[in-house]
Amino acid sequence: MRTTTRLMALVPAVVLAATACGSGGGPGEDELVLTFANSYTEDHPHTRCGIDLVAERVAEADAGFSVDTFPNSTLGSNTETFASVMSGDIDMDVQGSAALGSSYEPIGVLDAAYAFRDADHLFGYFDSEASQPLRDGFEEATGAKILDAWYFGDRHFTANRPIRTPGDLEGLRMRFPDSPIYLANAEAMGAEPTTVAFEEVYLALQQGTVDGQENPVPTIAGDNFDEVQSHISLTGHQIGSQMIVVSGQTWDALSAEQQEVLQSAVTSVREDNRACIEEAEEEILAEWRADGAMEIVDDVDVEAFRSRVQDYFAQNLEGEQHELYESFQETE
Repeated sequence: MRTTTRLMALVPAVVLAATACGSGGGPGEDELVLTFANSYTEDHPHTRCGIDLVAERVAEADAGFSVDTFPNSTLGSNTETFASVMSGDIDMDVQGSAALGSSYEPIGVLDAAYAFRDADHLFGYFDSEASQPLRDGFEEATGAKILDAWYFGDRHFTANRPIRTPGDLEGLRMRFPDSPIYLANAEAMGAEPTTVAFEEVYLALQQGTVDGQENPVPTIAGDNFDEVQSHISLTGHQIGSQMIVVSGQTWDALSAEQQEVLQSAVTSVREDNRACIEEAEEEILAEWRADGAMEIVDDVDVEAFRSRVQDYFAQNLEGEQHELYESFQETE
């Protein structure tokens, strides 16, 4: 099935839809198979407690289609796969809000530093009516539909020295993703950003091209950044969100029943995925404390970072992004 589906991934979803056997049918040669990509390792929570669980729940529903998963950038780099979703060459993807901001700028502000207090705050906004104009605008601009938001984890800094205050970032070349909101986050926190593709971060840290980076704990461990960094400073400067997006062509090719099955599978996985990430974070931090693989800096002056960032965004965000950032602060 995987080889067949990899070939299918090169064919627009609407072409695949022509072979679908319709809702309610069991697996068969003509069953519609959806490709679901992400850029994370097979052991990352977004894989084992995310896309794999979606595939399992769709299979259990027996609605005449199935989902084949492709982790670890199998179908392209993190910067390439959403373009393939828009064109219909990939059916589904897990993408950060900032990355999606290159196609629809307003959504990038979901990844602004200190936009949300915690995951409950993030989900509260996403589930409220206040988020609907953003979701509708995204779909109109890209042709892709957001099925749900998953929690990516709180982002923290790693480096070969502790980072307790914004001043500690001085002189460090910190890797940030190459997107406007991440580069704005860097400036807001007082960091010197260096843009490196996610797939190249380990080598950049190993060779000293960059001095540090920022990611959630499971990602830091999953990609072995702890092998080339000595300190993790728990800044919690971003409540990471990942959007589960589906090609508009794919969505339209599904029957109403199949759309309901897919939506339900993605949404039902949200809490499992969050629990998996939080459990992984606790276990990894405990292991690092026990074996000394990384020094955990937990006396960070978070309020100094938060105050600096919010002052910066109050003066530098404009238009819809400024309105959104301010509205986040007002959301319960």
